[in-house]
Amino acid sequence: MPVVVVTDSSSRLPAEVADHYGIRQVPLHLTLDDNDYREGVDDIPADIVSRPGVTTSGANPHELGAVYEQALADSDGDGVVAVHMSRRLSGTWGAGRVAAEKFSGQVRIVDSRSVGLAVGFTAVGAAQAANAGADRDRVYESAIRQAATIDSLLCVHQLENLRQSGRISAASKMLGSALSIKPILHMVDGVLSLKERHRTFSKALAKMADAAVESADGRPVVLGIQHCDSADLATEFADDLAGRLRDVKSRMIVDLGPVLGCHVGPGAIGVTLATHLEPIES
Repeated sequence: MPVVVVTDSSSRLPAEVADHYGIRQVPLHLTLDDNDYREGVDDIPADIVSRPGVTTSGANPHELGAVYEQALADSDGDGVVAVHMSRRLSGTWGAGRVAAEKFSGQVRIVDSRSVGLAVGFTAVGAAQAANAGADRDRVYESAIRQAATIDSLLCVHQLENLRQSGRISAASKMLGSALSIKPILHMVDGVLSLKERHRTFSKALAKMADAAVESADGRPVVLGIQHCDSADLATEFADDLAGRLRDVKSRMIVDLGPVLGCHVGPGAIGVTLATHLEPIES
C-alpha cells in the first residue's frame, strides 16, 4: 500500500473524497455544558455554533498516535504524512509532532499554514502523490508545495466570534472594531488577517469574488466553497464565481462544520483556490 495521508476534521473533506484517497481524518473537539463532542463522530447539537460558552480543542497526542500507528501498519511500512491545520491556530500540529516521535521518522508532520478546505486540498494533493507511487519524503514535499500555493479567503458577518476565540491577529481586531463592517479575511503566515472591509455583506462577497478571480489569474483551479449555515448562498456564490474563472477543474462546496463554525459564526462564506492540484475524484 502507498504512503498513507492523515489529516484532522478541520480539513472538511467529504467522506467520499477521503475514502477515495484513503485519507484518515482525526476528529477535533467541542465542549459544551461539560459534554465533549468529537467532530464527525458524535451527535452534536445543530445550533452549537450559536450557543454561548462553547470551547473547541484540537486532537491530542494519544488520539493522533493511535491513528498514525494504524496508518503506518496499513502502509506496510511505506510511511505516513500527516497534514494539520496551522500551528498558529490550533495545538493539533504540535500534538502531532509529539505523537510522531515514537515512529522513528516514519511519520512526517505538515503545517498546512491554513484551515478548512485549504487543509483538505493539501491532504488530497499529498494523497494524489502517494497514489502515483511517491515515497514518504516526496509525498511530504508535495504537501508542502500545495500548502504554499493554495489561497483562502473568508467573509464573515462580524468579527466577534473570531475576536473571542483569539483566532484573528491583533491588528485585525483593531481594524474591525469600528462600525458594523463586513470583513474579508485571508490567511497570512498561518493566521487570519484582515484583507478588506465593507459596509454590506453583499459588497464583501462581490469583492471576495474579485479577489479570487485575480488570484486565479487565468490558471486552471480546483475551487472550494465553504459556508456556515448558508448552503443556498454558498451554491449561488459558487455558480457565479465558477462562471468568472477560466478553467475550474473540480468544484467542492462544504459546510465549515461545528468547530470552525464556532469561530467564524453563522453566515460566513469562504473560497479556497488550488492552482497546483489535480482534479479531485470521489
